[in-house]
Amino acid sequence: MRAKALRKAGGGGSDGGTVVLMLDIKLIRNDPEAVKAAVARRGEDTSSIDEIVELDARVRAHMTAVDQIREESNRVSKEIGELYRNGETEKAEALKAGTEGQKENERQHADALAHLQATIRELLLNVSNMPSPEAPDGLTEDDNVVVRVEGYDPDAIADHQRVPHWEIGEQLGILDVDRAVRMSGSMFAMYRGHGAHLLRALISYGLDRNRDAFEEIRPPTVVKTDTMIGTGHLPKFADDAYHLERDDLWAIPTAEVPLTSMVAGEILDQADLPMRLMAHTTCYRREAGSAGRDTRGLLRVHEFDKVELYSFCTPEQAQAMHMEILERAENAIRDLGLAHRVLDLACGDISGAGTRTYDIEVFAPGADRWLEVSSVSWCTDYQARRANIRYRPEGEKGTRFVHSLNGSGLAVPRVWAGIVETYRQPDGSIRMPDVLLPYLGGLTEIPAPV
Repeated sequence: MRAKALRKAGGGGSDGGTVVLMLDIKLIRNDPEAVKAAVARRGEDTSSIDEIVELDARVRAHMTAVDQIREESNRVSKEIGELYRNGETEKAEALKAGTEGQKENERQHADALAHLQATIRELLLNVSNMPSPEAPDGLTEDDNVVVRVEGYDPDAIADHQRVPHWEIGEQLGILDVDRAVRMSGSMFAMYRGHGAHLLRALISYGLDRNRDAFEEIRPPTVVKTDTMIGTGHLPKFADDAYHLERDDLWAIPTAEVPLTSMVAGEILDQADLPMRLMAHTTCYRREAGSAGRDTRGLLRVHEFDKVELYSFCTPEQAQAMHMEILERAENAIRDLGLAHRVLDLACGDISGAGTRTYDIEVFAPGADRWLEVSSVSWCTDYQARRANIRYRPEGEKGTRFVHSLNGSGLAVPRVWAGIVETYRQPDGSIRMPDVLLPYLGGLTEIPAPV
């Protein structure tokens, strides 16, 4: 990244600085009913919005009182100074003694103000982003809208493809779930031999196909609490994250987390927007609410590799960037020759930070189900407000918040599963997709078991 692209801004950041409010408090103040209506489309309780409005009114009342006290104090200070200069010491001392009560009054207002602002911040941290008016209505995944389906023909699926990847993996010695569970517990997996090679090939493939426009980053995979707050993963989704309590660090659930905070508290040059970033990381998710559901093989695992695509941009660039990330993610699946579909997520199924999300799902013929392999989300300025990331528009004196977007360029485990099931041959071998051959060192198929 060019040095001129970034300039440090005062206040904010993920190093203990002030976290800016998430939803625009002015919007909530001026049109609370519109905000409540938008949040209600997610199926979420909106009572906190009413509480925020009430507390905000009290904040402004205390601020007005403090301003009036300070204005009066300045006036009296000038009068006291004038009395001293005129030799009227007794009057000056008497007037000065009368200001002590004002100082205590100001302190009380300031303390109340700080408490109210902290309460508003905590409430706002748990309010999700407002979904786009174009996002489909509905509260569950059953309400998601199928945009398109490609390559899926249930009548063309052969019997040899109807074997689930966890059975194939055991037969070929390329996936060892039993030993992984013994080492780490349920919902962990271990890739072996050609299976590990295929995983590594998918990561390289996911990075290389986006190298033309996206800067590769290798961020830390454990981060501070403020870093998780910046993307909206905390405090709302703390139960789904791994917390290293001794160091107060969190294992990242996605590279979106460190990529967002990479420029926290900074002002970006408009000339450098859109900024395109990508990262391969290992990701960790406890998924506490998913125990006992979809846990066979690689359907749902606590640890997985993923190539993430990410962008900061102006509001005017965001729509086109959303479509670009979606196109890149879908093309990666399309070029692998996997049957897939694109879903426009209903409001209740969009992540807390997103305003509009498209999911890409691969059909795994052995598991006989659609597997989500990418979520491409537009987060408007929701994350930028939390992490205090701005840009300076050309020709303007002030700054604005950027928009952030993210999407899985390639989520490895479920794509791995889709390939193993889709490309299984009648003899039990697995042919490798043509686009992966440059990354497989001459391996064209995983041989059938002897």
